[in-house]
Amino acid sequence: MITSAQMRAARALAGIDQKTLAERAGVSLPTIQRMEASDGVVRGVVDTLMKVVQALEASGVELIGDNQASGGGGRGVRLKEPAPQRDRTGQGP
Repeated sequence: MITSAQMRAARALAGIDQKTLAERAGVSLPTIQRMEASDGVVRGVVDTLMKVVQALEASGVELIGDNQASGGGGRGVRLKEPAPQRDRTGQGP
């Protein structure tokens, strides 16, 4: 549905912090923190995930899934493919 990286990026594009997203979604701040700290796809109660997605969309962000065309106009970013994992020295695998 939504990845933690996508969630952080969407929040950054909307110019809101975790607390504001939590308030707009009607969920707790620790819930947003847990979601953003997860690896890969955010897991949780479907109703909570939908509230967060709706809050991001109401903030002007269009969430785009893999291989999905963007129907909206305006500016945005999207990953071409997953970035390679790097270690602390900046070296790849």
